[in-house]
This record gives sequence, structure tokens and C-alpha cells, in this order.
Amino acid sequence: MRSNTAIYTLIGLTAIELIYTSLATASPQVVVPSSDVQYYQEYQNAVVIPTSESTSNSTRVATTSQPLPAARNELFVTATDVQIVGASEELQQIARNAIKTRVGGETSESQLQQDVAAILATNLFSNATVSSNPTATGLNVVFQVEPVVVHSLQLANAKALPQNVAIESIKPQIGNPISPAALSQSVEQINEWYAQNGYTLARVIAIRPNPQGVLTLEVAEGLINDVKFRFSDEDGRFVDDKGKPIQGRTQPDFLRRELNVKPGQVFREETVKQDLQQLYQLGLFQNVRVALEGDATKVDVIYDLTEAPARAANLGGGYNDDSGLFATVSYKDFNFSGVNDSIGADIQISRRDIQFDTNFTSPYRASNPDRFGYQVNAFRRRGISQTFDGDVSLPNDDRPREGQFGGSVTLQRPIDDWQASMGLNYKRTSIRDRAGNISPQDELGNPLTLSGTGIDDLATISFTATRDFRNNFINPTEGSVLSLSAEQSIPIGQGAISMSRLRANYSQYVPVDLVGGDRDSEVFAFNVQGGTTIGDLPPYEAFNLGGLNSVRGYGIGEVGSGRSFVLASAEYRFPILDFLGGVVFADFASDLGSGDTVLGEPAVVRDKPGSGFGYGAGVRVDSPIGLIRADFGFNDQGESRLQFGFGHRF
Repeated sequence: MRSNTAIYTLIGLTAIELIYTSLATASPQVVVPSSDVQYYQEYQNAVVIPTSESTSNSTRVATTSQPLPAARNELFVTATDVQIVGASEELQQIARNAIKTRVGGETSESQLQQDVAAILATNLFSNATVSSNPTATGLNVVFQVEPVVVHSLQLANAKALPQNVAIESIKPQIGNPISPAALSQSVEQINEWYAQNGYTLARVIAIRPNPQGVLTLEVAEGLINDVKFRFSDEDGRFVDDKGKPIQGRTQPDFLRRELNVKPGQVFREETVKQDLQQLYQLGLFQNVRVALEGDATKVDVIYDLTEAPARAANLGGGYNDDSGLFATVSYKDFNFSGVNDSIGADIQISRRDIQFDTNFTSPYRASNPDRFGYQVNAFRRRGISQTFDGDVSLPNDDRPREGQFGGSVTLQRPIDDWQASMGLNYKRTSIRDRAGNISPQDELGNPLTLSGTGIDDLATISFTATRDFRNNFINPTEGSVLSLSAEQSIPIGQGAISMSRLRANYSQYVPVDLVGGDRDSEVFAFNVQGGTTIGDLPPYEAFNLGGLNSVRGYGIGEVGSGRSFVLASAEYRFPILDFLGGVVFADFASDLGSGDTVLGEPAVVRDKPGSGFGYGAGVRVDSPIGLIRADFGFNDQGESRLQFGFGHRF
């Protein structure tokens, strides 16, 4: 007897998630796209698109349809043939893997009902029916299916992904029966777009079709949940011996204001790299790393910071012929109040004098572009004059001393690629003998100040612009830096000085590989600078040429003292040991024949040549107190000198 044809149609459908195997299903992963960024990612278990492989591996299927209980004394018959019609081979295979009725296996009316529900539960079919025909040996079963036809696309949780990009990837599916293989290609295209645009954590996690042909594309883009900071000691420990977290001096609220990464944003690798550079440029940290904790939907960005020593206090003393016995006190804090402000004070006390140099700096903050950075400085200093030192003395046979006190206020802010500053400066300069008595003239009767009284007042407005493309501010191996400055005096006080001063300074660093090894360790460094003064020129304000920071092999100011100058230097820097480097150098400077245009002609009466050349070799020692340099130079007068200092010449 022919059995009744069983036809089942699912009226209410509940969408299930189709989550792609591209997500990790194992333990948390660590992905390191750059040396400074670590990603800690943990994802939920994946639900696989129905395929011949996935459905055979006990794929989880979520559905609101309840399995129909088998009727009592239900008849089980052998399925002699099982066909699925109305869909592509791809969808047929998915439906075949979803059902339990197999050729040669037993089936029943309730089992066929469950098979229809399983087909509809894939969410790839808008309708499914089953019919059966008896045979001599069993039952032929035919499942008639209607695939979902894709009509539109909806995005879920997408903040970074443009709608047009998503639509373009799905476009081949619009108006056609749904194809998991085509959807997989669309997912790959979208994930590739995320990767190309720096959204390292973002990816498609689900496509949910409904019977009406609407695809809901759900993405997890790595939404930033929180920005945190962990401080470590020099050994890399985040907790102390008592198990308490290491406390940093830098205020977390200040750091959050300085960073571009904010909660609620989509994580982007390029933004993190910019923040790493910004943190290093603060000069507060020896090491900065980034860790991510969370999953692709929500992530915490954690900055692991090792602070550099920011405070230093020193006590010292000594003796020299000019001051006699003296004591020194110095204090510096480059992270005052934990907000990257700096304060410094140097005090020298001797029987004859008290000298000091104090400053406070609050730099420009990119996080607050309407606020200028500023610096306040006050000083009182005295020393042997670099301009007047030499064979010509004071009338009492003493060496001239320059005494100066004053201060400045400077405003700072960037303008495009330039760091610009404008300052108001004042200083009073006096020429004195060792006992502190004013000396307006030297022993030849030449004036030593513009006013002729031995005391001048100089107030100026200064402007400086610097464009710095060096890869390292302290020990550059590549790039360039250009600095331009102008200074205009305000004719007030003694001397009523009216002058304009212009200066330019350019350095270029070129990595080379002459002896092999690390290419960045060998560098050709070049520097050229020049300047001129227009109008009044107090003699002590002349450009002094020669010395450790000018032409090596000469003493300070021994080449010339001019109204104008040009200075050029070239160095070859190379490594010797990890902490030790070598330098071969050559320097040249000229006052451009302007020595006799300076009031009192200090260079002419002291027989300064006006131009000079020096060359030699030196070493650079990377020490806890900074880069120490020692240069042994020869000059074109046949003299040689060993000279010491801190930092590179340029």
C-alpha cells in the first residue's frame, strides 16, 4: 500500500549564527606585527558554516524547533533512495549533511519531520518539504527545497567598515540563491580590507540570513574598552617584593590626554604606533610596549612603561684660579608633578660670588593645541670672557670677566613640521676684574661695552623655528635637522642697543656600511651653520669661533670674533664596543672678514686669524650620566689639543 505523502513547511524561522573558521578556537594567541606591539587575543568557540566537512563533525545547530517525539509503535522502514531537489549541488550537500535519513538506513515519519526542521535550521532555505514513495524494499524519499534568495544586506557592530565596501563584497550574491562559498569569498574580501587599513583585530564573525533574503553581516572590530597603564621597574617587574604593583610618577590622566587611542574607538595599529612615538618623545620612558587583553569584540589597550630616571640631585665642589674654592648644588626633575613639566637649578657658591641658573618648562601638548608651551629662566653667571681673553688684559693686568644676570620667557608651539618658539629676553652684562670692579676698557683703551661704562642692558625678542627629522635626538644615525633663528633688540637701558641677529644651522646624518656589521652603527654626519648681526654690536656679543663646539684643535674663541661667521664640520662615526664609539672629524670656520667691524676690534688686537681649520679623532663613551666625548684635534697653526665634553658636537 502506498504511504501517505508527508509535507512539512516551517512557518516561523529563527536565525542562527554562521561564524567563520578564521577565528581562533584554541587558547589565546599572541600576534606581534611589530617589535613594540603585542596582541593578546582570545575568541569564542567558532560555529562553522555548514559544509560537508563541518556538518560531519557534530556542528552545533541552534534552532527553536523542537524534535518531534516518535509515535508509539511507529513504523521504521528502509530508505532505498534519498534525493534533494531544487538547489545547487553545494546547497544539496549542505542539506544532505544536515539530515539523518541515509540510503540503506532506517527512517520514519517523525524522522523525516526532524530532517525538514534540520534543513530549515541551516537558514539557507526559505522552504523545505519532503515526500516519500514506497518500493518493494523500502521507501524513496525526496526533499524539495527552496534556497534563500539574497535581496539586501545589513551591518551589525560596524564602526570602521564603510557600508559601500560591505555591499561591494556581497554584490555578486544580490538577486541570486544564497551560496556559502560565495559568502566565504565576501568575508575574505572584507577581512582583507580590514587588514590593509590597519584594523588588526577586526574581522567578520557571522553572516545571518533570514527567509526574506536579508543578510545580517556581524563584525567584531576590536572596540577599545579601556586604556590602562602598567609601570615596571628596570628588571621588567610589574610588582615589588611585597607583591604590590609598581607605582609610576607619571600621572595616568596626563598620559591619556596625550594619546590618540581612546575608549570607544576601533583599534587601529597605526594609531598605536603614533602613540608609541609620542610616549618616547616625552622623554620620560626607557621602554614602552603595548599589550591587548580581550577579544575581537572588546579589547583593553595596556601600555607597559618603564620610566627613565627623571630626578637628579648633586653636591660638589672644587677650586679654580678665578673663583677659588667653590661649592655646587644642582637639582633637576624632568617629570615635575608627573605631567612632563621640568624644573632645574644649578647654584655655585664661592667666596667672591654666587652664581645660579634656574628654569621651569611646561612643553606644548598636542592634546591641548590651543595652549602654548612655555619656559621661564633666570640666571646669574660670571666667567672669563671668551671674546676678550688673550694677550690683551685689563689696565690692572687682570683678565676680563663677563658677569651676566637676567631671565627670559619663551612660548613654544609647532607649526606644521616646524617647532616654533618666541621669547622675551633680558640680560645685563658687566665687564669686571677678578675682584669684581667694573672695567669699561682694556689696557689699550678699547671699549669693552657698547655704552662705554662697562655695563650694558640688552633686551630682545627672539624667534626660532626648527624642523627635526632625526631618528634619534641624542644619537642620530639618519635624517636631518634645520634650525632658523632671528633676534631683534629693544633699545632700552644702558647702551640703548639696537641690533638684529640672524642664524641658521643645518645637520645631515647618512648611515653607511664601510667596515661591515650593523649599517646604523656607522654614520657620516655633516653640519653647516652661519650667522650675521646688523646694527649695534656690543663686542662681547660677537660670534666667537674655535673650541670644542666649533673648530676643534683651537681653544675657545681663538679663531675669531666677528660680526658674521660660517662654520662647517664633517664626522665619520663608527662603533668600537657596545658602549664605545669612535669619531674622525674635520672643522672649518671663518668670520668672513668681519673681525674689524666689531667695536674695539677684539679679534684684531688679539691677533686672531679670522679663519681656521682643525681635524682629528675622538671617542664617545655611553655612560650613566650621558654621552661623554673626548677629541684630540690638530689645527692649521701646528697646535694640538685634547678636549672633553658631553654629547655629540652636533
